[in-house]
Amino acid sequence: MTGDHAQGGGASRTRTLAFWTIPLSLLVLAIKLLAWRVTGSVALLSDALESIVNVVASIAAFVAIVYASKPADHDHQFGHHKAEYISAVIEGVAIVVAALMIFKEAFGELFDPTMPTEVGLGLGVNIFASLINGVWAYVLIRAGRAMRSPALVADGKHIRTDVVTSVGVVIGLGIALATGFPIFDPLIALLVAAHILYAGWQLIAESVGGLMDAALTGEEEDAIRKAILDNADGSSDVHDLKTRRAGSAAFIDFHLVVSEDMTVGEAHGICDRLEGAIKEAIPGSTLAIHVEPEGSSRTGCGSRSSEAGKAWSLPQAVIERIVIYLTGGAAVLATPARHFRSQRHRF
Repeated sequence: MTGDHAQGGGASRTRTLAFWTIPLSLLVLAIKLLAWRVTGSVALLSDALESIVNVVASIAAFVAIVYASKPADHDHQFGHHKAEYISAVIEGVAIVVAALMIFKEAFGELFDPTMPTEVGLGLGVNIFASLINGVWAYVLIRAGRAMRSPALVADGKHIRTDVVTSVGVVIGLGIALATGFPIFDPLIALLVAAHILYAGWQLIAESVGGLMDAALTGEEEDAIRKAILDNADGSSDVHDLKTRRAGSAAFIDFHLVVSEDMTVGEAHGICDRLEGAIKEAIPGSTLAIHVEPEGSSRTGCGSRSSEAGKAWSLPQAVIERIVIYLTGGAAVLATPARHFRSQRHRF
């Protein structure tokens, strides 16, 4: 299977998982509303309120994943991958909203607590809903991390906070039933809300990092450096490595210094080796390799004439050295050397 086919299959699976999250969230919501109606517990009501937010968030995640899987176009030449981060931010905000809703309900009950009725039946129904959520959250988070889908991971984490809420509800109702003090019901709900609020804040912070072009992880950059060192024979220096992550896509940029006597074809051969090795190490990556002849002084983009009114121009020698060669998704730019370092392959 080729890399493109593998990525296409991964995108299809991501969309499928995101779609089925919607009816599953509706099913869990119905079960939790039933548990609340049976018992009248404020903790179970807070649990159901979070499930309402889950439904809205799962719809947003599905829309974002479908949009992010669209191929690059004229207006979005690097693809639509960041749409998933927007969805993840929405998920984080939804988690915070759910926590605030739970705070409101629990705080009101704190001053006039009532002992829930039919606790056993309500807990049984709620535990069943939690088991469904727990299994699905595990599936979403694991698949989302494997396919580098921020929206899918965020959806899984959101559902996992729902499971935490349910566990807290069960504990609170159990303590209230065992001690005869109904105040434990809203107290546990408040503790659960605080935990959910923290989880939502963490998710928002992680997702905003993706929107701000966060670099690849240290392990990924180490893998890139190893691939370069193992496949850069024929070059004299590699420097200015830059990376960024956008959903499932990775963008990698660095400068490759070669002998000024090397032909474009020979330099292209080195770039082909590097591209293949790096794409094997970092699937879904797009490369921009800037090829520079060694020994050339830095001239910038040109020199401005001392006479007023004359346009910017490039010396003929520089123009003759500029070659843009596109191949296999990698952009190879042969330009005058910049920041040449005598030590080989410094990053």
